[in-house]
Amino acid sequence: MSSPHDQIRLPLPFRLQLLRPDHAEALLAFERENRAYFAASVPDRGDRYFTGFEERHRALLAEQATGVCLFHVLVGAGGEVLGRVNLVDLADGSAEIGYRIAERAAGRGVATSAVHEVCALAGAEYGLTTLTAVTTLDNAGSRAVLARTGFTPAGETEVDGRPGLRFVRNV
Repeated sequence: MSSPHDQIRLPLPFRLQLLRPDHAEALLAFERENRAYFAASVPDRGDRYFTGFEERHRALLAEQATGVCLFHVLVGAGGEVLGRVNLVDLADGSAEIGYRIAERAAGRGVATSAVHEVCALAGAEYGLTTLTAVTTLDNAGSRAVLARTGFTPAGETEVDGRPGLRFVRNV
């Protein structure tokens, strides 16, 4: 049975979907194909992430079932995963948003569209009032997406030992 936000429409050919068991294969392919691209701007997930992927996927679904996190995948017309937009640590009307978009979809407004859509869901469907995000200072693309989607800088932070910024947005 699906809920109203299982198939959120983005500008074609993309669909935003809550993470499901049947996303595992496409999600693993996405992570493998983009590993080097992501490692240029965010810490690498490490080999263990890939070797234990099935177990990790089941753990994410179990965590999502508790309502503490909501994991979204951005699915292309052919069923391929083109990105992820996650809401984690949901508590007291707040959550942290994180996202990653495939290299082949970057620079086309995909991240901005997906983050806009998840922000709308955060308020309308999930009952959240505030979202936070963090990014490293050298990740200009991520900072631009946050600015375009209504996030404002809220102070300096560290992201895995690297200088970064914390952002906040009311939804």
